[in-house]
Amino acid sequence: MRIGKSGDGALARRVLIVVAILGLAALLWYLVDVLLLVFGSVLIAVLLRAAAAPINQRTGIGDNWALAAATLCVTLVIVLASVLFGAEVRAQTVKLLETLPAGWETFVERTLRGSLQEEIIEGADDAVPGVGQMIGNVLLGAWTVVGGLSAVVLIIVGGLYLAAQPEIYRRGFLLLLPDDGKRTAGAETLDALGEALKLWLLGQLATMAFIFVVTLAGLWLIGLPAALALAVFAGLAQFVPILGPIVASIPALLVALTESWTMVLWVLGLYIVIQQIESNLVTPLVQRHTVNLPPALPLFAVVVFGLLFGLAGVLLATPLAVLAFVAIKKLWVRDTLGETTRLPGESDEEVEMPQAGE
Repeated sequence: MRIGKSGDGALARRVLIVVAILGLAALLWYLVDVLLLVFGSVLIAVLLRAAAAPINQRTGIGDNWALAAATLCVTLVIVLASVLFGAEVRAQTVKLLETLPAGWETFVERTLRGSLQEEIIEGADDAVPGVGQMIGNVLLGAWTVVGGLSAVVLIIVGGLYLAAQPEIYRRGFLLLLPDDGKRTAGAETLDALGEALKLWLLGQLATMAFIFVVTLAGLWLIGLPAALALAVFAGLAQFVPILGPIVASIPALLVALTESWTMVLWVLGLYIVIQQIESNLVTPLVQRHTVNLPPALPLFAVVVFGLLFGLAGVLLATPLAVLAFVAIKKLWVRDTLGETTRLPGESDEEVEMPQAGE
């Protein structure tokens, strides 16, 4: 009887463990939006710590003071950019928003003929809402903007807290692991993931800055209106690889359509040349010193996370792919299979090479 009771107790414990795991998975799925906000805060924290590290190394003022100095410098840069270019960007953005509908109408008139054009126009007319529906759409849009701004504020504040005392959260996570070697492996993995995110962020910011500068110069040279606003949008869109540049080219092409077909060809050629330079020269050069992701991984990550989590998944798809990529290399390829693999930030001397005869 004791054996039977013991077996029943073991079975009950296993059932409870399975139920608890399923319940935790369901809870995490229900709170996925919050988890994405937390991950956004982690990115802000990693960026601030990366900016604070050289300040601390050169001045020796301590982590907290270096973090405060880095935060102040980032804030001053944003404020200075807003003062110098904010008014012009806002004016060009307003002009751009006024020009885009005309560009779309020109596109429909010049490229779509016959019944297809009539169906599109009729569909646009049918889509015009009544007064009540219009008010509802305005309120919904205002609520969406407020929600988005609240999320941005939460991410920034959370990032400041995480950057100020990262060791508290790191130790708390490691305490959840059993103390039989798992904590050491967990600490090494966290360090590898943090280094990978830092290097990827720095490389991404460098690529975004390059896209902004060359796009602004190119659009200004060919004389396209709203060049500054379009260049800002192109630089920000570069945060989402592959799909971002395609989306960024659409407003520029619509604006060019209001000018002439010659301008369209100039803009199309400019964006193609910029993306060729970025994908074949800038990105390989940056990845050599940051995170060398397989080219197809960011594309499929954007599609998968976009389908699962919407716009937030699209924006955070690549850094999430970086985490998954580095975690698999560290925990599976290196620690489980024993293969030699280089993690982001490691030199040749730091990579464990297999012994002769293995």
